Amino acid sequence: MKDSDIKPTTNDAGMPVSSDEFSLTVGQDGPILFHDHYLMEQMANFNREMIPDRQPHAKGSGAFGHFEVTADVSAYTKATLFQPGAKTDVLARFSTVAGESGSPDTWRDVRGFALKFYTDEGNYDMVGNNTPVFFLRDAMKFQDFIHSQKRRADNGLRDNDMQWDFWTLSPETAHQVTILMSDRGVPRSYRHMNGYTSHAYMWVNSEGERFWVKYHFKTDQGIEFLTQEEADEIAGCDADYHRRDLFNAIKEGNNPSWTLQVQIMPFAEAENYRFNPFDLTKVWPHEDYPPMEVGKLTLTRNPADFYTEIEQAAFEPNNMVPGIGPSPDKMLLARLISYSDAHRARLGVNYKQIPVNRPKCPVHSYSKGGTMRMDNVSDPVYKPNSKGGPQADPERYPEDAVWSADGKFMRSAYTLRKDDDDFIQPGTLVREVMNDAERDRLVANVVGHLKGGVSDPVLERALEYWRNIDKDVGARIAKGVKE
Repeated sequence: MKDSDIKPTTNDAGMPVSSDEFSLTVGQDGPILFHDHYLMEQMANFNREMIPDRQPHAKGSGAFGHFEVTADVSAYTKATLFQPGAKTDVLARFSTVAGESGSPDTWRDVRGFALKFYTDEGNYDMVGNNTPVFFLRDAMKFQDFIHSQKRRADNGLRDNDMQWDFWTLSPETAHQVTILMSDRGVPRSYRHMNGYTSHAYMWVNSEGERFWVKYHFKTDQGIEFLTQEEADEIAGCDADYHRRDLFNAIKEGNNPSWTLQVQIMPFAEAENYRFNPFDLTKVWPHEDYPPMEVGKLTLTRNPADFYTEIEQAAFEPNNMVPGIGPSPDKMLLARLISYSDAHRARLGVNYKQIPVNRPKCPVHSYSKGGTMRMDNVSDPVYKPNSKGGPQADPERYPEDAVWSADGKFMRSAYTLRKDDDDFIQPGTLVREVMNDAERDRLVANVVGHLKGGVSDPVLERALEYWRNIDKDVGARIAKGVKE
C-alpha cells in the first residue's frame, strides 16, 4: 500500500491527529498535559463505550438477510410482506436467555430467535425462541422467573436450587422445562435449531376476515444438538462457539436458511377449543391445525460492526404492520409494553433512529426532542392541526386486528377448559415424541441438574413434578438422584 493510500487517524470530529501512540507531555519525560483533547476523548469514550446488557437475552449473535414468500397466504392476511413473491430485508438475532454477555454459548438454556422485517409499511418484529412454548402464561411472574434463573443476591452465583424452587412451585413450567432438559436444550449451533414466535397472533385479510396464527421457522440445516458432556467441554474452551459458527458459516458462503410454516386457526374456533389456544405453555396439535408453508428466511450478510448492528438492535413485538395484530395471550400483551420500555432504558428514547432499528419506509411522526435525537422535526409539532401535518387514515388503515371482551376488572388465572392441564402436553412429549435414547438423555440431564446443589425440600417437589409429567421417567430420575 502506498503512503498516499493510508487514511489519517482523526478524532471523532474528523480532525487529523499527530500521534495515535503518544500523549502530549511537558518534555519527553514530563507530565501529561490536560489540554491533550485527543487523549481525553480516547479515555472518556472508552469509559462510556459499554451500554447496559439486556436483562434476559444478553449474550447474542446476529446477521442480515431476506425473507421471500414462496406460497400464497393472501387469503389469511393482507400484510404486504406475506403477499405472493414478496421479498423483504431481515435482521436476525439469536441469543441465550439467562447468561450475561460474556457467558458461554453452550450452557443449557432456551435460545432467543428474534427477527426484524424492514417492510414497506414499517418494521415488523417477531420476538420468539427456539421452543414452541414458554415457562409462563402470565407476565406478573416473568420478572421473578428471570431472577430465579440469574444469580443469587448474597453470593452472586447461579443456583440450581433457586431454579427448581421456582419451577416446582409453578406447574405451568413443566412443558418448557421438559424441552429445556431434552436434547433441544443445547442446540449444536444457531443454524441447527428451529425458531417459534410461540405466541398466537391475529391475521386479517383484505376482506376484514380474522384468523389466529402461530409461526414456525423450521431449520433447513436440520435439528442437531450437543450432549451435556460436549456442551460442558466446549464451554471451557470456546465460550463464543455459536457466535463463531454463525459468523464463519456466512463468511464462507454457507448461508443458513429456515422455512416458515404457519398454523392457522379460524377465528371463531378459539372460543370453544378444548384448551385455551392463547396459553403460551401449550402447542396447537398439528393434526388439528396442520402447518402450511409461507416462505424462506435466508441469512447472507454478517454485521460490519457488531456493536452498532447487533448490540444496539432493538426488537419489540409491538412493531406490527397492517394485516397483523396481537391475540388475547396475556404474556404477549404485556410484552407489547415491556420490550419498548426496556429499549428506552438501555438505548435512549430515540432508539428507533439508530440505523439498524430505523424503518426503510418514510416516518411521519409527531415525536420530538429527547436524548440523541437525530431526525429533524418540522412544524407543526402537535395534532390535530390545520398546517398540513400528517393525519391518521382510518379508511386505509382500520383498527381491524381486534376482538371482543367484557367482564369485571380482576386478577385471575385463565378460565379452565377441558384439557387445560399443565402436565398433559409434556407427558405426551416424553412418551410419544421422544425415542428411548432421547428419554435416556433427558433423565441423565435432569439427574445431573438436580444433583447440583438442590435442597431436600425442593428436590422432593422436583421428583413429584417429574412423576406428574411421566411416572416412569419420574421414577428413573428419583433413582438416579439417589445413586
